[in-house]
Amino acid sequence: MRNRTDFAQARRIVVKIGSALLTGGGRGLDLAAIGQWVAQIAAIRHGGTEVVLVSSGSVAEGMSRLGWKTRPHALHELQAAASVGQMGLVQTYESMFQQHGLHTAQILLTHDDLSNRQRYLNARGTLLTLLALGVVPVINENDTVATEEIRFGDNDTLGALAANLLEADLLVILTDQNGLYERDPTLDPAAQLIHQSSISNPALGDMVGESRSGLGKGGMITKLRAARLASRSGAATVIACGREPEVLPKLMRGAEIGTFLIPDESPLLARKRWLAGQLKLKGRVTLDAGAVRMLKDSGKSLLPIGVTAVEGEFSRGDLVACVDGEGVEVARGLVNYGAEETRLILRQPSSQIEKLLGYVDEPELIHRDNLVLA
Repeated sequence: MRNRTDFAQARRIVVKIGSALLTGGGRGLDLAAIGQWVAQIAAIRHGGTEVVLVSSGSVAEGMSRLGWKTRPHALHELQAAASVGQMGLVQTYESMFQQHGLHTAQILLTHDDLSNRQRYLNARGTLLTLLALGVVPVINENDTVATEEIRFGDNDTLGALAANLLEADLLVILTDQNGLYERDPTLDPAAQLIHQSSISNPALGDMVGESRSGLGKGGMITKLRAARLASRSGAATVIACGREPEVLPKLMRGAEIGTFLIPDESPLLARKRWLAGQLKLKGRVTLDAGAVRMLKDSGKSLLPIGVTAVEGEFSRGDLVACVDGEGVEVARGLVNYGAEETRLILRQPSSQIEKLLGYVDEPELIHRDNLVLA
């Protein structure tokens, strides 16, 4: 997306709402404000755009319920607060979205879930199924089990990873600030809001400052980093004030609200670069002429019936090359079945997968969304 007017055509967006907004500055969940955002998301969802909500607030809500005035530093205390606060978040979202005829689903993730290719595919498959069912997934970091090494550390990053995972068109980060300023507006009231910029603009790094609220772990620096991360899959990012009335519908109509950060590459090119450069090939599958034609000319998924041979020892979620009968690579992608399983189902129709393996994960060997042509 290169222009704000493109937002109306978005098929899928990720909306992240920060702790300071959700908890009214740390006083427990702000039910009136949450009700407004839920109504806005519901209207967008009913309009045909899929919405994934990334919600902060579990730690802050837990602190409120436990009577804690300052955010703890000990990991086990943070985990305890999150587990208490998560109950309030889940109850609030489900009851409020039901008022608009929508169900929600709780998704708790850690960084390890999205760095492990098998769990990455599992999470992606579940989320895409929920979206197809009309459900609004509510994602939060799994604070109760995360360790220091695998914590996201902030839900801005989690929102960006969700945008990468689901190939979202747009990441909207709602905060208590109007957007990204050229200088810290609390120190310089004359500082100008940056309405639009390429994400690769080197000057952006000089414009960010740290959070002073003490509630969230974010700040403009994490939001900028999140926007850069989201751009790796081609997603644009808007950083905007969540207290703006009807902020989400206005954004979707192209209103000049907040800071619009534009990715430098198209989603297809960005995803191709990720698949080609970030992962190592673990094996390859040889395709018959029909399968090669379907991949190259029709943009279809790779089905097991089109595979004639398997090389290498790979697992679900690994990157494999797809070659023609002459050994020339025609595509590569993330495989849904391991090497031994693939050998059992090759040359077979998808309807036979469950009979041959005793279960079925996906009807495709490689889904077209996880496959790029060479």
